[in-house]
Amino acid sequence: MNVNDIVQERIEEARRKAAAKKRARQELAAARLRGLQARYTAKLRRTKDQQ
Repeated sequence: MNVNDIVQERIEEARRKAAAKKRARQELAAARLRGLQARYTAKLRRTKDQQ
């Protein structure tokens, strides 16, 4: 195993980590959006019932 192989392994590991972080951010953003939509829907129901 030479230096270039070691460097390539580290680069691949960094890419995998970055991809995992990106996926986690996307999942959190989707969960946040679902939560905001649920809040908005609940608010609309409450205001509609009060009228």
